[in-house]
Amino acid sequence: MEENNEMEQSTNQPIEFTTRLDLNKLQEAVQKIKTEIGKVIVGQHEMIDLLIISILANGHTLIEGVPGVAKTVTAKLLAKTLDVDFSRIQFTPDLMPSDILGTSIFNIKTQEFEFKKGPIFSNIILIDEINRSPAKTQAALFEVMAERQITIDGIKNKMEEPLLVFATQNPIEQEGTYALPEAQLDRFLFKINVPYPSVEEEIQILENEHNRESADILEFTKPVLSAKEIKEYQDTIKKIIIEKHLIKYVAAIIDNTRNNANLFLGASPRASIAIMNSAKAFAAIQGRDFVTPDDIKKVTPPVLRHRIIITPEREMEGFTADKVIQQIIETLEIPR
Repeated sequence: MEENNEMEQSTNQPIEFTTRLDLNKLQEAVQKIKTEIGKVIVGQHEMIDLLIISILANGHTLIEGVPGVAKTVTAKLLAKTLDVDFSRIQFTPDLMPSDILGTSIFNIKTQEFEFKKGPIFSNIILIDEINRSPAKTQAALFEVMAERQITIDGIKNKMEEPLLVFATQNPIEQEGTYALPEAQLDRFLFKINVPYPSVEEEIQILENEHNRESADILEFTKPVLSAKEIKEYQDTIKKIIIEKHLIKYVAAIIDNTRNNANLFLGASPRASIAIMNSAKAFAAIQGRDFVTPDDIKKVTPPVLRHRIIITPEREMEGFTADKVIQQIIETLEIPR
């Protein structure tokens, strides 16, 4: 009897594990960022979590939501918590590629052309209403987002790390907008859908605004992370373990999008890499140095929702990208 009791006690005890990597500082940094942003932003926990994951995974993020749900403010506050250069670009129909990248100007004194850098030469770039500018302006971002460099007059200009683009767009108003091409969308690690706040959160927002009076909301946050620390944490993320059977699980998800009767266009290998890297970042935030199936399931919707295209027939029936992704996740067997 005593032996059985000992066995029962041992099985009821929580399983403890020791990580190979020291993730305490990373977790502390993430919590500090959330605390700083939480001084102003009420709710929107998923958006904040995904934005932090995108920083750790070194990926760009597209934020979509109706006007007034704090898309731009959250991105600006997040940038304020990082001790790096920040620039904001308001996309408009008359914006030219040179307004973003920069241009060569003739210097009369030296009798030579000098390159004047544009606002894209920064660490955190917030592009507001990215679908307000035409295709030629959007295309100016292709090289810098994919390769972290800009080629001007045949000269390659390497960008300083970190280089992260946060872009916002409004899904409702289509007048005067230009839909992003698939090649542009594929360069974003995540697409975050920002919902309305709950009634309780709305009340808290009103109370905060009333108590704040005329104070500048950006003054409430302070930098908690340097460029060097960001690079160190990004390197740590690369060391997170992902077992081979989980790599096969990611590949199976992507393969399903390419052979799914509900989809006209499936995801590319860039999507599978995005799922793996962001799952590693999510695991690290949880204090684990290894990826689990739940980590993969968590990041799959924001990675895929802007990379797949639903067939016209299914779209007319009310199918959405998120619904198809959920069906894929539920259909595939979870590896053990």
